[in-house]
Amino acid sequence: MDFAGVARRILEENMGLKSSETFLALYDQTTLRIGESLFEAAGMIGAKALAMRMPLLSKNGEEPFAPAAAAMAHSDVVIAATGTSLTHTQAKKKACAAGARIATMPKISEDMFFNGPITADYAKVADITGKVTALLSGAKTAELHSGGCVIRMSLEGRPGISSTGIYRNRGESGNLPSGESYIAPVEGTAEGEVLVDGSFAGLGVLSTPLHLVFKKGLLVKAEGPDAGRLEKMLGDNPPARNLAELGIGTNDKARVTGVILEDEKIYGTVHIALGSNDTFGGTVAAGIHVDGIITRPKLFLDGKLVVGEGKVLAV
Repeated sequence: MDFAGVARRILEENMGLKSSETFLALYDQTTLRIGESLFEAAGMIGAKALAMRMPLLSKNGEEPFAPAAAAMAHSDVVIAATGTSLTHTQAKKKACAAGARIATMPKISEDMFFNGPITADYAKVADITGKVTALLSGAKTAELHSGGCVIRMSLEGRPGISSTGIYRNRGESGNLPSGESYIAPVEGTAEGEVLVDGSFAGLGVLSTPLHLVFKKGLLVKAEGPDAGRLEKMLGDNPPARNLAELGIGTNDKARVTGVILEDEKIYGTVHIALGSNDTFGGTVAAGIHVDGIITRPKLFLDGKLVVGEGKVLAV
Protein backbone atom coordinates (compact mmCIF):
# COMPACT_ATOMS: atom_id res chain seq x y z
CA MET A 1 0.00 0.00 0.00
CA ASP A 2 0.98 3.63 -0.45
CA PHE A 3 0.58 6.31 2.25
CA ALA A 4 -3.01 7.06 1.30
CA GLY A 5 -3.94 3.38 1.31
CA VAL A 6 -2.50 2.76 4.77
CA ALA A 7 -4.09 5.94 6.10
CA ARG A 8 -7.50 5.01 4.74
CA ARG A 9 -7.28 1.52 6.24
CA ILE A 10 -6.43 3.02 9.65
CA LEU A 11 -9.30 5.49 9.50
CA GLU A 12 -11.86 2.91 8.39
CA GLU A 13 -10.75 -0.19 10.31
CA ASN A 14 -9.19 1.18 13.49
CA MET A 15 -11.13 4.42 13.95
CA GLY A 16 -14.39 3.64 12.16
CA LEU A 17 -14.47 7.11 10.56
CA LYS A 18 -17.76 7.87 8.77
CA SER A 19 -18.53 10.37 6.02
CA SER A 20 -20.86 12.22 8.39
CA GLU A 21 -18.08 12.91 10.93
CA THR A 22 -15.39 15.52 11.47
CA PHE A 23 -11.73 14.50 11.49
CA LEU A 24 -8.59 16.23 12.78
CA ALA A 25 -5.03 15.27 11.79
CA LEU A 26 -2.43 16.74 14.16
CA TYR A 27 1.20 16.48 13.05
CA ASP A 28 4.52 18.34 13.06
CA GLN A 29 7.71 18.56 11.02
CA THR A 30 8.70 15.01 11.95
CA THR A 31 5.55 13.44 10.47
CA LEU A 32 4.65 15.55 7.44
CA ARG A 33 3.80 12.78 4.97
CA ILE A 34 1.92 10.75 7.57
CA GLY A 35 -0.19 13.72 8.71
CA GLU A 36 -0.98 14.83 5.19
CA SER A 37 -1.93 11.31 4.10
CA LEU A 38 -4.37 10.99 7.02
CA PHE A 39 -5.97 14.30 6.06
CA GLU A 40 -6.25 13.24 2.40
CA ALA A 41 -7.65 9.80 3.27
CA ALA A 42 -10.33 11.36 5.48
CA GLY A 43 -11.38 13.45 2.50
CA MET A 44 -11.61 10.33 0.35
CA ILE A 45 -14.00 8.84 2.91
CA GLY A 46 -16.09 11.99 2.70
CA ALA A 47 -15.49 13.26 6.25
CA LYS A 48 -15.07 16.94 7.04
CA ALA A 49 -11.31 16.95 7.54
CA LEU A 50 -8.93 19.47 9.12
CA ALA A 51 -5.12 19.23 9.14
CA MET A 52 -3.18 21.16 11.78
CA ARG A 53 0.61 21.31 11.73
CA MET A 54 1.98 21.97 15.22
CA PRO A 55 5.43 23.07 16.31
CA LEU A 56 7.45 20.19 17.73
CA LEU A 57 6.90 20.16 21.50
CA SER A 58 9.81 19.70 23.89
CA LYS A 59 8.78 16.59 25.84
CA ASN A 60 6.26 13.78 26.12
CA GLY A 61 3.19 14.87 28.07
CA GLU A 62 3.57 18.56 27.28
CA GLU A 63 0.24 20.24 26.55
CA PRO A 64 -0.42 21.34 22.96
CA PHE A 65 -1.21 24.98 22.24
CA ALA A 66 -4.76 26.11 22.98
CA PRO A 67 -5.98 26.15 19.33
CA ALA A 68 -4.94 22.52 18.88
CA ALA A 69 -6.60 21.52 22.16
CA ALA A 70 -9.80 23.28 21.12
CA ALA A 71 -9.80 21.59 17.72
CA MET A 72 -9.39 18.20 19.40
CA ALA A 73 -12.40 18.81 21.63
CA HIS A 74 -14.57 19.81 18.64
CA SER A 75 -13.75 16.79 16.44
CA ASP A 76 -15.36 13.38 16.21
CA VAL A 77 -12.09 11.60 15.40
CA VAL A 78 -8.53 12.75 16.07
CA ILE A 79 -5.20 11.24 15.13
CA ALA A 80 -2.16 12.93 16.69
CA ALA A 81 0.88 11.80 14.71
CA THR A 82 3.48 13.93 16.49
CA GLY A 83 7.12 13.86 17.53
CA THR A 84 6.21 13.92 21.22
CA SER A 85 3.33 12.21 22.98
CA LEU A 86 -0.05 13.82 23.58
CA THR A 87 -1.35 10.59 25.14
CA HIS A 88 -1.16 11.73 28.75
CA THR A 89 -2.30 15.34 28.37
CA GLN A 90 -5.27 17.27 29.66
CA ALA A 91 -6.08 18.23 26.06
CA LYS A 92 -6.59 14.57 25.14
CA LYS A 93 -8.49 13.85 28.34
CA LYS A 94 -10.88 16.77 27.81
CA ALA A 95 -11.41 15.94 24.13
CA CYS A 96 -12.35 12.35 25.03
CA ALA A 97 -14.74 13.66 27.70
CA ALA A 98 -16.36 15.74 24.94
CA GLY A 99 -16.87 12.56 22.90
CA ALA A 100 -13.89 12.51 20.56
CA ARG A 101 -12.21 9.20 19.84
CA ILE A 102 -8.49 9.66 19.62
CA ALA A 103 -5.45 7.73 18.45
CA THR A 104 -2.03 9.09 19.39
CA MET A 105 1.05 8.17 17.33
CA PRO A 106 3.97 9.68 19.26
CA LYS A 107 7.26 9.63 17.35
CA ILE A 108 5.87 7.40 14.62
CA SER A 109 8.25 6.80 11.73
CA GLU A 110 7.39 6.08 8.13
CA ASP A 111 8.69 2.53 8.63
CA MET A 112 6.28 2.05 11.56
CA PHE A 113 3.43 3.44 9.46
CA PHE A 114 3.82 0.52 7.03
CA ASN A 115 5.46 -2.29 9.05
CA GLY A 116 5.55 -3.98 12.43
CA PRO A 117 2.67 -3.60 14.91
CA ILE A 118 0.48 -1.60 12.51
CA THR A 119 0.06 -4.87 10.55
CA ALA A 120 -1.19 -6.91 13.53
CA ASP A 121 -4.45 -8.83 13.69
CA TYR A 122 -6.19 -6.25 15.88
CA ALA A 123 -9.06 -8.57 16.77
CA LYS A 124 -6.48 -10.90 18.33
CA VAL A 125 -4.69 -7.99 20.00
CA ALA A 126 -7.98 -6.72 21.43
CA ASP A 127 -8.85 -10.15 22.83
CA ILE A 128 -5.52 -10.61 24.65
CA THR A 129 -5.46 -7.01 25.83
CA GLY A 130 -8.94 -7.20 27.30
CA LYS A 131 -8.07 -10.32 29.29
CA VAL A 132 -4.85 -8.81 30.65
CA THR A 133 -6.66 -5.60 31.57
CA ALA A 134 -9.20 -7.60 33.56
CA LEU A 135 -6.33 -9.16 35.53
CA LEU A 136 -4.85 -5.75 36.28
CA SER A 137 -8.22 -4.33 37.33
CA GLY A 138 -8.84 -7.21 39.72
CA ALA A 139 -5.39 -7.21 41.33
CA LYS A 140 -4.44 -5.60 44.63
CA THR A 141 -0.67 -6.01 44.36
CA ALA A 142 2.02 -6.31 41.70
CA GLU A 143 5.55 -7.65 42.03
CA LEU A 144 7.98 -7.16 39.14
CA HIS A 145 11.22 -9.13 38.82
CA SER A 146 13.91 -7.93 36.40
CA GLY A 147 17.58 -8.92 36.27
CA GLY A 148 17.74 -9.83 39.94
CA CYS A 149 15.81 -6.72 41.00
CA VAL A 150 12.36 -6.74 42.61
CA ILE A 151 9.84 -3.93 42.98
CA ARG A 152 6.42 -4.13 44.63
CA MET A 153 3.45 -1.79 44.41
CA SER A 154 -0.25 -1.55 45.21
CA LEU A 155 -2.87 -1.57 42.45
CA GLU A 156 -5.84 -1.66 44.81
CA GLY A 157 -8.86 0.30 43.60
CA ARG A 158 -7.23 1.28 40.31
CA PRO A 159 -8.77 0.41 36.92
CA GLY A 160 -6.75 -1.32 34.23
CA ILE A 161 -6.79 0.36 30.82
CA SER A 162 -6.94 -1.38 27.44
CA SER A 163 -5.18 0.13 24.45
CA THR A 164 -6.31 -2.19 21.67
CA GLY A 165 -5.72 -0.09 18.57
CA ILE A 166 -9.47 -0.09 17.87
CA TYR A 167 -11.30 3.11 18.84
CA ARG A 168 -14.77 3.17 17.31
CA ASN A 169 -16.91 4.43 20.20
CA ARG A 170 -17.34 7.92 21.66
CA GLY A 171 -14.60 8.87 24.08
CA GLU A 172 -12.32 5.91 23.33
CA SER A 173 -8.60 6.57 22.97
CA GLY A 174 -5.17 5.01 22.90
CA ASN A 175 -2.02 4.63 20.87
CA LEU A 176 -1.86 3.47 17.28
CA PRO A 177 -0.20 1.15 16.55
CA SER A 178 -1.14 -0.39 19.85
CA GLY A 179 -1.47 -3.46 22.00
CA GLU A 180 -0.99 -2.90 25.73
CA SER A 181 -2.76 -3.10 29.06
CA TYR A 182 -1.72 -0.60 31.70
CA ILE A 183 -2.61 0.77 35.11
CA ALA A 184 -1.68 3.60 37.47
CA PRO A 185 -0.19 2.07 40.64
CA VAL A 186 -1.27 3.70 43.89
CA GLU A 187 0.98 6.69 44.51
CA GLY A 188 3.51 6.29 47.29
CA THR A 189 3.41 2.46 47.32
CA ALA A 190 6.19 1.44 44.91
CA GLU A 191 9.18 0.07 46.83
CA GLY A 192 12.24 -1.66 45.41
CA GLU A 193 14.41 -1.75 42.31
CA VAL A 194 13.90 -2.36 38.62
CA LEU A 195 16.32 -2.99 35.75
CA VAL A 196 15.14 -1.37 32.51
CA ASP A 197 17.04 -3.14 29.73
CA GLY A 198 15.11 -2.49 26.51
CA SER A 199 14.59 1.16 25.70
CA PHE A 200 13.52 4.36 27.41
CA ALA A 201 11.49 7.27 26.08
CA GLY A 202 13.80 10.13 25.17
CA LEU A 203 16.89 7.91 25.41
CA GLY A 204 16.23 5.27 22.74
CA VAL A 205 17.54 1.69 22.78
CA LEU A 206 19.65 1.10 25.89
CA SER A 207 23.10 -0.42 25.32
CA THR A 208 23.41 -0.89 29.09
CA PRO A 209 20.45 -1.29 31.47
CA LEU A 210 19.21 1.49 33.71
CA HIS A 211 19.04 0.53 37.38
CA LEU A 212 16.23 2.47 39.08
CA VAL A 213 15.51 2.56 42.81
CA PHE A 214 12.12 3.60 44.21
CA LYS A 215 11.05 4.56 47.71
CA LYS A 216 7.54 5.59 48.68
CA GLY A 217 6.54 5.63 45.02
CA LEU A 218 9.30 7.97 43.85
CA LEU A 219 12.52 7.42 41.92
CA VAL A 220 15.34 8.14 44.36
CA LYS A 221 18.34 6.78 42.46
CA ALA A 222 19.26 6.00 38.85
CA GLU A 223 22.43 4.19 37.81
CA GLY A 224 23.90 3.36 34.42
CA PRO A 225 25.52 5.20 31.49
CA ASP A 226 22.23 6.92 30.62
CA ALA A 227 21.32 7.90 34.19
CA GLY A 228 22.55 11.48 33.74
CA ARG A 229 20.44 11.94 30.63
CA LEU A 230 17.40 10.61 32.48
CA GLU A 231 18.00 12.95 35.42
CA LYS A 232 18.30 15.90 33.05
CA MET A 233 15.07 14.94 31.32
CA LEU A 234 13.19 14.74 34.62
CA GLY A 235 14.68 18.00 35.88
CA ASP A 236 14.02 19.58 39.26
CA ASN A 237 10.44 18.34 39.32
CA PRO A 238 9.55 15.85 42.11
CA PRO A 239 6.25 14.72 40.47
CA ALA A 240 8.25 13.66 37.39
CA ARG A 241 9.81 10.94 39.57
CA ASN A 242 6.47 9.34 40.38
CA LEU A 243 6.12 5.71 39.33
CA ALA A 244 3.14 6.48 37.13
CA GLU A 245 2.38 3.34 35.18
CA LEU A 246 2.74 -0.41 35.01
CA GLY A 247 2.06 -1.84 31.54
CA ILE A 248 2.12 -5.13 29.62
CA GLY A 249 2.72 -5.44 25.87
CA THR A 250 0.24 -7.53 23.86
CA ASN A 251 1.15 -7.02 20.18
CA ASP A 252 3.11 -9.91 18.63
CA LYS A 253 4.17 -7.82 15.62
CA ALA A 254 5.95 -5.12 17.65
CA ARG A 255 9.74 -4.84 17.49
CA VAL A 256 12.51 -3.12 19.49
CA THR A 257 13.09 0.12 17.61
CA GLY A 258 13.95 2.69 20.27
CA VAL A 259 10.58 4.34 19.71
CA ILE A 260 8.41 3.80 22.78
CA LEU A 261 5.22 3.88 20.71
CA GLU A 262 6.27 0.50 19.32
CA ASP A 263 8.57 -0.88 22.03
CA GLU A 264 6.02 -0.79 24.86
CA LYS A 265 3.63 -2.89 22.76
CA ILE A 266 6.03 -5.85 22.37
CA TYR A 267 4.25 -9.03 23.42
CA GLY A 268 5.50 -10.40 26.73
CA THR A 269 7.34 -7.28 27.84
CA VAL A 270 6.52 -5.06 30.81
CA HIS A 271 7.01 -1.31 31.02
CA ILE A 272 6.98 1.24 33.77
CA ALA A 273 6.63 4.99 33.40
CA LEU A 274 7.62 8.08 35.35
CA GLY A 275 5.60 11.28 35.72
CA SER A 276 1.93 11.96 35.01
CA ASN A 277 -0.87 9.45 35.49
CA ASP A 278 -3.87 11.69 36.19
CA THR A 279 -5.29 10.99 32.73
CA PHE A 280 -5.76 7.25 33.43
CA GLY A 281 -6.77 6.83 37.05
CA GLY A 282 -3.89 8.32 39.03
CA THR A 283 -3.48 11.63 40.81
CA VAL A 284 -0.17 13.07 39.55
CA ALA A 285 0.12 15.78 36.90
CA ALA A 286 3.82 16.27 36.19
CA GLY A 287 3.87 17.70 32.66
CA ILE A 288 5.96 14.73 31.56
CA HIS A 289 5.40 11.00 31.02
CA VAL A 290 8.28 8.71 29.99
CA ASP A 291 8.27 4.91 29.69
CA GLY A 292 10.99 2.28 30.08
CA ILE A 293 10.81 -1.28 28.69
CA ILE A 294 11.81 -4.47 30.50
CA THR A 295 12.32 -7.23 27.93
CA ARG A 296 12.42 -10.50 29.96
CA PRO A 297 10.55 -9.79 33.19
CA LYS A 298 8.47 -11.82 35.57
CA LEU A 299 5.31 -10.08 36.72
CA PHE A 300 3.16 -11.40 39.54
CA LEU A 301 -0.33 -10.08 40.29
CA ASP A 302 -1.56 -11.05 43.74
CA GLY A 303 1.17 -13.69 43.75
CA LYS A 304 0.18 -15.25 40.41
CA LEU A 305 2.67 -15.23 37.53
CA VAL A 306 1.06 -13.45 34.54
CA VAL A 307 4.13 -12.52 32.45
CA GLY A 308 7.26 -14.67 32.16
CA GLU A 309 9.79 -15.98 29.65
CA GLY A 310 8.56 -13.51 27.05
CA LYS A 311 4.98 -14.74 27.21
CA VAL A 312 1.68 -13.44 28.55
CA LEU A 313 0.35 -16.18 30.80
CA ALA A 314 -2.99 -16.88 32.48
CA VAL A 315 -5.09 -15.44 29.63
